[in-house]
Amino acid sequence: MNQRKRVIETLTFGDPDRVPLWFWGDPRPPTLEYWHQTGLPKNVYWKKHLFETLGIEKNMVRGEASIGIEQGNLGWIDPGVSFNMIPKFEEKILEQKSGHYIVRNWQGQIVEIDKEDWKYIQDGPEVGFTTRKWHKFPVEKREDWEKIKEKYDPYDERRYPDNFDKKCQILKDIEVPVAFNFPGPFWKIRDWVGFERICRMFRKEPDFLKDMIDFWTNFISKTMANFLEETKVDRVQINEDMAFKKHSMISPKMVRKFLKPSYEKWVKEIKKTGCPIVEIDSDGYIGNLIPIWIDSGINSTFPVEVAAGNDIVEYREMYGKKMAYQGGIDKRAIAKGGKTMKKEVMRVVPPLLEKGGYIPGIDHAIPSDVSWHNFVEYIELLAKLTGWL
Repeated sequence: MNQRKRVIETLTFGDPDRVPLWFWGDPRPPTLEYWHQTGLPKNVYWKKHLFETLGIEKNMVRGEASIGIEQGNLGWIDPGVSFNMIPKFEEKILEQKSGHYIVRNWQGQIVEIDKEDWKYIQDGPEVGFTTRKWHKFPVEKREDWEKIKEKYDPYDERRYPDNFDKKCQILKDIEVPVAFNFPGPFWKIRDWVGFERICRMFRKEPDFLKDMIDFWTNFISKTMANFLEETKVDRVQINEDMAFKKHSMISPKMVRKFLKPSYEKWVKEIKKTGCPIVEIDSDGYIGNLIPIWIDSGINSTFPVEVAAGNDIVEYREMYGKKMAYQGGIDKRAIAKGGKTMKKEVMRVVPPLLEKGGYIPGIDHAIPSDVSWHNFVEYIELLAKLTGWL
């Protein structure tokens, strides 16, 4: 069974030959630096070295060189369509003070950040863990909103990579799963107006908020329609961070009223093309959001953070096969290693593997207190449980 079939079978409660081994992605720079201090050689690619150390089979990808992709063990391949604003704002340092920069980033946000962390803002949020202070957002009044909308033309040819038609054809037959992601309405409007403002808008400016939600929903629908029929997509992920520890950022009632119609529209359009997995990504406590997502047709979620109060084993008992999961293993236990790590992995993984619909993994990006030794120990245990060793 190739990896594409394996992932689909796993997340749709089918019959995979073995469950995929999930790494989350490349570690962020602080984590990689710590790995180099704790046993990972500096002159090797960490994943290749891990495979060789443990003797894990690495799946090869047919057509890899022809479309310029880097393949990992799980290996989601993105068609490469951009849902970002075009053109982006020019990134610029506006002020320097006491070890900090005040900058304008590519989204038009005015942000204060430590000088050493400025490169993370430039390279994107997946590069590093940074503490930032937001001073201003690009949409403060209606006039700003009209200007921002001009940056989201779904038919702009700059949204598509070179040789996109050829890539779409290759992706139909490639041996690893094809996926793409985009921000949900809460995530995207928060980028435009800020966290405090969007939370107030649900009460104070519902009409303005609804205008933004409708615009974003239609932009995503039109952009997806331009390519979904041209290739084969296995998973679409909606990025929608909207939860704190123990609670969601807005009430479930507000989610149902304002956001659920967008999810339902997108799910219908995506699944109509044969895509089997529509996934939602939210940090924080998602216990009161899962029923809404299920009602919307969403059938997978991650990362299911333990520190926020989530219990993935409990969720499986509550919702059965209505929701598949990735993640759910407490990152703090992996950092401790040894018996603590093993106890946490065995608490989560065997019960969920038995029932299907689960790809085991850490409950967020690998933090910088996880040593290379403890990470290898953790992956070795996962590999044994999922049939890779």
